[in-house]
Amino acid sequence: MPSDPSGQVALVTGGGRGIGENVARELAAAGMRVAVSARTEEQVRATAEEVDGLAVVADVSRQDDVERMVETVERELGPIDLLVNNAGVGDTWTPPWEQDPAEWWRVFEINVLGVYLCTRAVLRGMVERRAGRVVNLGSGASYLPMSRAVSTAYGPSKAALHRFTELLAGAMREHGVGVFEVAPGLVRTEMTASFPDDAPWTPPELAPRLIRAIAEGRLDGLEGRYLHAEHDPLDELERRAAEIVEQDLNALRLRR
Repeated sequence: MPSDPSGQVALVTGGGRGIGENVARELAAAGMRVAVSARTEEQVRATAEEVDGLAVVADVSRQDDVERMVETVERELGPIDLLVNNAGVGDTWTPPWEQDPAEWWRVFEINVLGVYLCTRAVLRGMVERRAGRVVNLGSGASYLPMSRAVSTAYGPSKAALHRFTELLAGAMREHGVGVFEVAPGLVRTEMTASFPDDAPWTPPELAPRLIRAIAEGRLDGLEGRYLHAEHDPLDELERRAAEIVEQDLNALRLRR
């Protein structure tokens, strides 16, 4: 059943700019107490001031940073009710034989390991309380052909994130914790600055609205599903939730 998230605590990683910044604004507008985290102190503080929230500088790929971040948020604001794993990186096309392996692997360190570390840090408390939600920001690059749009690391990292989300959602259901995936679509950000003006851009407000609906409990039951901010209108998701689960829709599957 939908509920009012006012007073609940949300942590948004990668919250200093772009999609994360917009998510922080939307959750604050819903009355949530919002903490934003990223590696750039100036950006994080600007967002936190705007939403009357808490700024925490951290690198999600570093376990010590993540544990300190979660401890700080819970000490200052209280137990985390919603974690939004938005921090992510991409890079431009580079022939694999010319790319530095460390740069290639860095994409996985942020997009996959970072999500795992942040999720791990909040899950113990959520499981103990039998309450909480985790939202991972996915991407169509996990299954769509992306020839020379990005490097060979970004798409595979998002494919791994999708599978992680799906498996974790199934495991956490019995503990009262919901794990969701939201694909924001193609949103204008610094990461997509090189894309052409006539690209199929997604309105930037759609993903934050979908994440707010998750925080309100409106999409409980669709844990682990691939929810696209533009292609899955909120009212359709609510109306068709039982059908989506029964027919195993909004999932990445091999069909023969």
